[in-house]
Amino acid sequence: MKETQRAEVAPVRPGEELDWPRLEAYLRASLPELEGEFSVLQFPNGSANLTYQVRFGERRLVVRRPPFGVIATAAHDMHREYRVLSRLYRHFPRAPRALLYCGDEGVIGAHFLVMEYRPGVVVWDSIPESMAGEPDAGRRIGLAVVDALADLHRLRPEECGLVDLGRPQGYLERQLRGWRGRWEAVAPGSDTPVHRAGEALAARVPVSGAATILHNDYKVDNCQFAHGDPDRVVSVFDWDMATLGDPLVDVGTLLNYWPGSDGTAALAVPGLERLGLPDREEVVARYSQRVGVPLELADLAWYEAFGCWKTAIIMQQLYVRYLRGETTDARMAERGGQVEALAERALELLGAGGAG
Repeated sequence: MKETQRAEVAPVRPGEELDWPRLEAYLRASLPELEGEFSVLQFPNGSANLTYQVRFGERRLVVRRPPFGVIATAAHDMHREYRVLSRLYRHFPRAPRALLYCGDEGVIGAHFLVMEYRPGVVVWDSIPESMAGEPDAGRRIGLAVVDALADLHRLRPEECGLVDLGRPQGYLERQLRGWRGRWEAVAPGSDTPVHRAGEALAARVPVSGAATILHNDYKVDNCQFAHGDPDRVVSVFDWDMATLGDPLVDVGTLLNYWPGSDGTAALAVPGLERLGLPDREEVVARYSQRVGVPLELADLAWYEAFGCWKTAIIMQQLYVRYLRGETTDARMAERGGQVEALAERALELLGAGGAG
């Protein structure tokens, strides 16, 4: 697959148009340096938040807002993302700089943020065409993704102005309670693999080490590379769930999306297994070496299970949003079919067995 076959931007999906005249007027008033003709395209590859490329002449910006419809408490937090990205870019160059936050829902129907646009390439299900001639490109891409995460976790929140981003004490327990509440909101009932996985996770909560800045949805396709350079992640996207807490949550999430040679990947993008990425043991070893904390793959089982379970709940939320008619994105109709397999994988990782 060539880079151009998964377009970075596309015309706005029907039903996901915003009040463009009001948005244009707001941006011109807030950023008076903007000049030129106004136009909009959509970034079509995300699954939840609505993200648009807004142009004023040759100047490109990114506008992000929550999806339409019912939003879970504390989900799709654009103010949180703004707070992170308006500070973090000074210390973590892979974080795009946020320029504006608008809490006035009268502009485009929800609160939103505006950030800088960065050109580059996201790796999905094949080596990007611009990297195809690079030796061992897949392995280099994978190690660069791991290095970027480790570098984020090595930052000190107080030096980044982000000590107020979260409450590390009791983080894992609060996460379990919060996500169980979200599951009950979209799929009430106790006799489900998701419910059983939540019970098993709660019975085995590990003791957390020192807290770090967490991305909270870290995966290969939330990373951007410069064209032709498989060795360095230049941008990391989707910071609306960022917080302070146990860094192994991010590692477990990454493993949840990482293909395994034995078919253990819970939610890898189909085709990712053909890229030649490093195996999961090497991912953990690379991360361990870079952060200076001894770790093995077996140490991450609870965290990967948590990632599977949380993702199962997110998939159900997306599916219910489609059933309610809150999105016209046909991909969301398929999300419900992934829920049970993710929960069963979580139970397997915990040694709890899928049958309960």
